[in-house]
Amino acid sequence: MWYFLNVIFNILNKKIYNYFPYPYFVSVIHLGVGVVYCLVSWAVGLPKRAPLDSNQLKALIPVAVCHALGHVTSNVSFAAVAVSFTHTIKSLEPFFNASASQFILGQQIPLSLWLSLAPVVIGVSMASLTELSFNWLGFISAMISNISFTYRSIYSKKAMTNMDSTNLYAYISIIALFVCIPPAIILEGPKLINHGFADAIAKVGMTKFISDLFWVGMFYHLYNQLATNTLERVAPLTHAVGNVLKRVFVIGFSIVVFGNKISTQTGIGTSIAIAGVAIYSYLKAKIEEEKRQAKAA
Repeated sequence: MWYFLNVIFNILNKKIYNYFPYPYFVSVIHLGVGVVYCLVSWAVGLPKRAPLDSNQLKALIPVAVCHALGHVTSNVSFAAVAVSFTHTIKSLEPFFNASASQFILGQQIPLSLWLSLAPVVIGVSMASLTELSFNWLGFISAMISNISFTYRSIYSKKAMTNMDSTNLYAYISIIALFVCIPPAIILEGPKLINHGFADAIAKVGMTKFISDLFWVGMFYHLYNQLATNTLERVAPLTHAVGNVLKRVFVIGFSIVVFGNKISTQTGIGTSIAIAGVAIYSYLKAKIEEEKRQAKAA
């Protein structure tokens, strides 16, 4: 379900950008639909809303700000370049995670993990050099998104509460929505009022426009919710490998659906990057497992 919803989200999202290129506004819609979904779920008691005290709120704000920044910059990249290319750049996330762990958190990263990241960096570089849809806005936005999500995971570890993942994600979504609204109004508001909405409605009609925005928001919220719930239920290794395979699925489906022409070098580079992420994920989860067993012993 996580893969299925993610693939549908990525394809519908790009189709919207093809006729409505306003990523800041669409990011607000993604979070807004999710927040309404959470509020309705709480209202009917599925799940029961977990109380939030001021200390938990303080701990969650940095997580939500990083989530908002990572989400918006991902969308700016999706709007600017091919979906497959954004996902190839986003496969660099483990490299940023390892760097942050070593240089910010002071955790020692074994040499084997650093070596496994070399093919990821090489693969992404190869893919970028010959990517037919390449532009700097798409590339830099995806890179900022990698850094934002790295900081999100650092702050998440610090903010680990005894709250269940569904409630936790709901609170993060609500705070992130408030963070995303001002830049959307400032950067895209005047354009949307002048011609943005009118152009989109002229191209696809009011009903399709509204239903596309509603469904893309639903798929965004549900795939994130399922990813969080999956993480709660499986070992880190399973989740890490699952995340890599998810990118393979999304890249493959987006190339088929949009008929993106990719050069041979981009194809090879993407494959090398994904293989590197798979090796890194496997080694990292194995090290975590060994640490856990040593603690238990």
